[in-house]
Amino acid sequence: MSESVAEDAQSHRGRFRATMAQLETAQKKRGRGAPAYSIYVNRPLGRRVAAAAFLLGLAPNTVSLISAFFTFSAIILLAVLPPTVWLGVLVTALLVIGYAFDSADGQVARLRGGGSPAGEWLDHVLDCIKCSTLHLAVLLSAFLHFNLSPQGWLLVPLGFSMVSAVSFFASILNDQLKARHPGPENLTEPKASTPLRSLVGLPTDYGVLCLIFLLLGWPQYFFVIYTLIFAANLGYLILALPKWFADMKALA
Repeated sequence: MSESVAEDAQSHRGRFRATMAQLETAQKKRGRGAPAYSIYVNRPLGRRVAAAAFLLGLAPNTVSLISAFFTFSAIILLAVLPPTVWLGVLVTALLVIGYAFDSADGQVARLRGGGSPAGEWLDHVLDCIKCSTLHLAVLLSAFLHFNLSPQGWLLVPLGFSMVSAVSFFASILNDQLKARHPGPENLTEPKASTPLRSLVGLPTDYGVLCLIFLLLGWPQYFFVIYTLIFAANLGYLILALPKWFADMKALA
């Protein structure tokens, strides 16, 4: 009996390693300036989740829904409970796990031979909801518990929600329009990321945003870091929008 269990365990480990190796060769090219957490932490985590999900027979849409469960659980807890150290740890853990599953759904789709329009639609809609509601949950928590003075600081999470929504929509629209209207190769072909660009992009990394909730038990410190990250994201968007618009004009 023990030998049979050991053989089964070894077989499962072998299949897992083989699936991981298959994923290594099927990775999407890193986008230019893709931030460091997403590349060096979340993508490897997502690869492991994807390998396990594939071996368990989970469909990509199921993985997307699992990601949504973890992420929206964190958002609801953030909105309804007072900020404490333990809540910050729990919210961070749920967001990080949700982000790893979000990376995994596309990888599972590639293992199964490619995704579907319905799967891509579901993934993008869930991401869009996440981008907006996370900051609205911060807004609600700040209004109820942070004792901010003056209350004009509450415009920060409101503005962050807008910046996240615009950034997400613009990036998706960029990809869709480049696919429908092929232009110069240097515009349509993704450029490889570099370590320096990845580090510079850290303040705009969703993974870094997830991690700052570890400071939730100290609301004033949390809000200072949150505001700085908002400023970085706003600055990036202001600089990126004219460049993206120029890219779209070049496609014509």
